[in-house]
Amino acid sequence: MKYFFISDIHGNVPGLRKLFELVSGEKPDAVLFGGDILPKGLGLVEDPEAFIEDEFLSRIRALVEGDGLKTRFFVIMGNDDPRKYEGSFIKANEEGIIDYVHDKTVPFDDLFITGYSYVNPTPFQFKDWERYDVSRHVDVGCVSPEEGVRTVPIPQKDIETTTIAEDLKNLVLASPPEKTIYLFHAPPYDSHLDRAALDGMMVDHVPLDVHVGSIAVQRFIDEVQPLLTLHGHIHESARITGHWREMKGRTHSFSAAHEGPELALIRFDTNDLANASRELVPLS
Repeated sequence: MKYFFISDIHGNVPGLRKLFELVSGEKPDAVLFGGDILPKGLGLVEDPEAFIEDEFLSRIRALVEGDGLKTRFFVIMGNDDPRKYEGSFIKANEEGIIDYVHDKTVPFDDLFITGYSYVNPTPFQFKDWERYDVSRHVDVGCVSPEEGVRTVPIPQKDIETTTIAEDLKNLVLASPPEKTIYLFHAPPYDSHLDRAALDGMMVDHVPLDVHVGSIAVQRFIDEVQPLLTLHGHIHESARITGHWREMKGRTHSFSAAHEGPELALIRFDTNDLANASRELVPLS
């Protein structure tokens, strides 16, 4: 099965249009979106729901219903996507336009695809898609999930007690990990995929950790050894480390996050993951 994977497009309209042009031409079996679909900063778009419909869902609908394309589109949101607009993706899932897979596992061919949007605490104030990682510890320079702002109400008890680690213990029960593609937004901690540009930076004379990924995701990969994990979130990591992929045991992990103007597109075949490729597609 042939797949496209992108992440962190942040409302890049030329990038989305280029992606759908490539999908139309190459006809992959599936396209996976790893979150951060909407423009970063809601002031950049007058009507986010119209953006989702006009630049995202309507173009997928045209490919599937108009052109008869058999490609499936699997989607999660990311930490910069306001959860108040999640309903647009849920509705599109109910209509059969996309597969919205946050906190869900769906069968696809002889495999399964599981999605998960939450990231571990960040320095940012926006908290719709943040959870404690393995405990209530918050790294130096980060803001607790109990602080900041949200666009949807969450019970305070859930904010205080829920962790990514506990969520993943439940998600792993839904399908055999060795036959599952896990579509995460957060990358694993201390990897090629979570390296932030924080060298030499300090808060209150305490150095910041340059690795900012999820310990829970890292442990999940080490312990259950899934077939494939997909990630985004840390745009500069590939530039700093020189790697967009890594392998731990038998698990392949890819990141489609990119800090340049191009569309970062990962192509892979589940029967030949070792030969996956990453192309930086010019948009001009």
